[in-house]
Amino acid sequence: MTSLDYIAIAAVLIIGVPHGGLDGALARRVGWAPNLAGWLTFHIAYLAISALVTIIWWWFPATSLGVFLLISAVHFGVSDIRHIMQLGKNHWLPVLAHGGLVAIAIPAFHTEEVVAIFAILVGDSGAQSLISIIETALKPYLMIVTTYFLYSIRADEWRITAANLVVLLLIAYWAAPLVSFAVYFCLWHSRSHTLRIWHSIDAIHRPRCLLEAAAYSILAWLTAAVCFWYFKMTPDAALIQLTFIGLAALTVPHMLLVDFADSKLHRLMA
Repeated sequence: MTSLDYIAIAAVLIIGVPHGGLDGALARRVGWAPNLAGWLTFHIAYLAISALVTIIWWWFPATSLGVFLLISAVHFGVSDIRHIMQLGKNHWLPVLAHGGLVAIAIPAFHTEEVVAIFAILVGDSGAQSLISIIETALKPYLMIVTTYFLYSIRADEWRITAANLVVLLLIAYWAAPLVSFAVYFCLWHSRSHTLRIWHSIDAIHRPRCLLEAAAYSILAWLTAAVCFWYFKMTPDAALIQLTFIGLAALTVPHMLLVDFADSKLHRLMA
């Protein structure tokens, strides 16, 4: 790993991971009781799902990574255009175009580097199988992006998001995979999600939400540090495994809350 790779992973852990710290606020918004019992129930369920994802990854690493890439594509694709979808514009084409950035474009643009990363996560055989599938999906994905970009020329509401995607794809093509992922995850996905949720929280509740987000982030970092110490991993392998398996464990409950429970609430209120 290069110095830029270390900086990228540090950015993901320090800047990107805390964006899920406002999930407690989202849970209360979708109906979890704001009292102690509701707070405990939510966190026990959240941690249980995260632990289950980690266990399943331990048993079925290649399948788990493949599923993680798929659900990440859905989560990122929906998140990137949520501000427009909330206006009633629910289009599958932009979701596929934005969702494929991390799941298809970044790995396919840098297959050798990504195979090495995947091998740390799932072994050599699983890494080769996954990258082969991703390479096959690249041409159809680029056709989707091209169609989306041409469509955005006539659809004013999609023009900015399509232009942003093109910029991110250029970064993904020229930059190392960990660097381009960090740029997207920290400066685009996490930033927009945090600002959107923060602006939806009443000012009176913001101090509590800020304290929760800080506590959750510190807990995640401490958990990573304990795993690093307990399993006595080599630094590079440890950083890759803790970052991406940790992201998978946190993404599943985060996605259930953000993309299903909270989105359903907004649909019912629309």
